[in-house]
Amino acid sequence: MKDSDTAAARNNNPAGNRHPELLDCCGGLNNVDYSEMDLSVVEELLKHINFYDSSFCIAVIAIIFNPLFWNVVARWEHRTRRFTRLFGSPYLGCYCLGFIIILLNVYRSHSMTVAMKAQARWEVMDRTDVFYSGVALLVLGTLLVVSSFLALGFTGTFLGDYFGILMDEKVTVFPFNIIENPMYWGSTANYLGLALIGASPVGLILTAIVAVAYKVAIRFEGPFTEQIYQERSQRRKHE
Repeated sequence: MKDSDTAAARNNNPAGNRHPELLDCCGGLNNVDYSEMDLSVVEELLKHINFYDSSFCIAVIAIIFNPLFWNVVARWEHRTRRFTRLFGSPYLGCYCLGFIIILLNVYRSHSMTVAMKAQARWEVMDRTDVFYSGVALLVLGTLLVVSSFLALGFTGTFLGDYFGILMDEKVTVFPFNIIENPMYWGSTANYLGLALIGASPVGLILTAIVAVAYKVAIRFEGPFTEQIYQERSQRRKHE
């Protein structure tokens, strides 16, 4: 390059003026500068929560215990048929387990309500629009739960598959035609609605724990239920 060309290049790009380094679009979250994130809302939320409060701890235990209980017991029944032999019928065994699950869920709801009332409200959430958003979520959640129960029936809702009470075909009517596991997510929407109506920051945390607990339960229940129906299909082929 000639000296004149070099000088022109320097004039077009003076020393010290550097182009910003381009981020690698495939770097994902590795390119995010977390130090620049505004976490003030989260910090303010956490200030209103006492994680050592006994009612909060009891609610968390109830949330985690419930899906763990019914998954362990239902798999035990599927493997041993103890409930069926004890009650003399798979239907009576399923009704018994379903009744226990209902009681556990009532206690979970009670413990979450106690925890929300025991801790402070958050003025940021104490607004009319938040309140009515909570009401809307309650209506939506109740619709999903009730319609799911009507579509599945008692045995379909309360793990009748594990007792050998299998459905003839997969349920595809509302709400299963718009969302997977509507019973779980409807229940989660109900708890979120209650948290918003009560302007309860601890309610938001407990609802998040409910969602995580259900998500984990789904990862275990889904494949196992599919296995049960696959086993039935194989038996029918050999008949």
